[in-house]
Amino acid sequence: MGGAGGLGAPGGAGGVPVLHVRGRVLVGPDEVLDELWVVGGRVTYERPRAAREITEVTGWVLPGLVDAHCHVGLDAHGPVDAETAERQALEDRAAGTLLIRDAGSPSDTRWIDDRADLPKIIRAGRHIARTRRYIRNYAHEIEPADLVAYVAREARRGDGWVKLVGDWIDRDAGDLTACWPRAEVEAAIAEAHRLGARVTAHCFAETALRDLVEAGIDCIEHATGLTEDTIPLFAERGVAIVPTLVNIATFPKLAAGGEAKFPAWSAHMRRLHERRYDTVRAAYDAGIGVYVGTDAGGSLPHGLVAAEVAELVKAGIPPLEALSATAWGARAWLGRPGLTEGAPADLVVYASDPRADVRVLAQPVRVVVNGRVVA
Repeated sequence: MGGAGGLGAPGGAGGVPVLHVRGRVLVGPDEVLDELWVVGGRVTYERPRAAREITEVTGWVLPGLVDAHCHVGLDAHGPVDAETAERQALEDRAAGTLLIRDAGSPSDTRWIDDRADLPKIIRAGRHIARTRRYIRNYAHEIEPADLVAYVAREARRGDGWVKLVGDWIDRDAGDLTACWPRAEVEAAIAEAHRLGARVTAHCFAETALRDLVEAGIDCIEHATGLTEDTIPLFAERGVAIVPTLVNIATFPKLAAGGEAKFPAWSAHMRRLHERRYDTVRAAYDAGIGVYVGTDAGGSLPHGLVAAEVAELVKAGIPPLEALSATAWGARAWLGRPGLTEGAPADLVVYASDPRADVRVLAQPVRVVVNGRVVA
């Protein structure tokens, strides 16, 4: 596995405390090693020649799980205080989620970056929505003429991602409709890319998808509106999806609540829910990248990553691929290392092989963040 990043110097670890992880280290879907070492909070596969103390951990080891659609610092009513945000991050950590793509939050959670015991966060800034077309207190609510400027602003504030609200209920139409004109979307995505950021968008329905994909978007959240017409377009353009099936499970309740006032919207939401598994499986079969996201932090609790992996399997995605969607594949997609030489030692230990049964993910026996056993 390459060198030890300076650990081979005289004295080895130089008296630094060492974590020794033994058992089955799942470096990749098919790459399994017997052990790894953690020195100075980082992974090495070369045994240190000296150590002040060695802590032993044994089991089946995965890189820290990824929740690619999560909201730390947000609840059903909007931004939360730091104490609540910390509790949310700890709930994710307890579930083994050690890398979060925060898909939109009005809260400033940069302080989490200074905490070596909390999950790492890749922020998409604050949601950008059309005026009165999203959940109150969540987003910048603007008109199309301001879209480019706000995308540039959030691209500079985020960690390489920007989050748009691509569709929402239009109260005049009584149903889901696209939020942005094509020309403004094209200009905004081009500006984000110029600034080095990728763009994703919340989309439940069918109507916004073609314009967003042809405009160059990088990812779609939820993607329940995918059809046989748009699936090939996603595959051709390399646009990923994060289905958030544990959130889509709430559609029938939402539909019931809005049926009296918006019957067309309610019927539409039920149809999207009924075909959700077929939609995800068709996307996977077409070669579209599918990644794990829970949409925690709005109305859903944190720590649901294992449930979302199980939902992907229920949709027909092979268990190993569903596991990769929260482990090796998800980390590669987000540009973050797994259990590679010199990487931060963020890992989760299980009693049995999660490749054989993804339900194992619901019961981590050890969680290690930056080389420290935290749970």
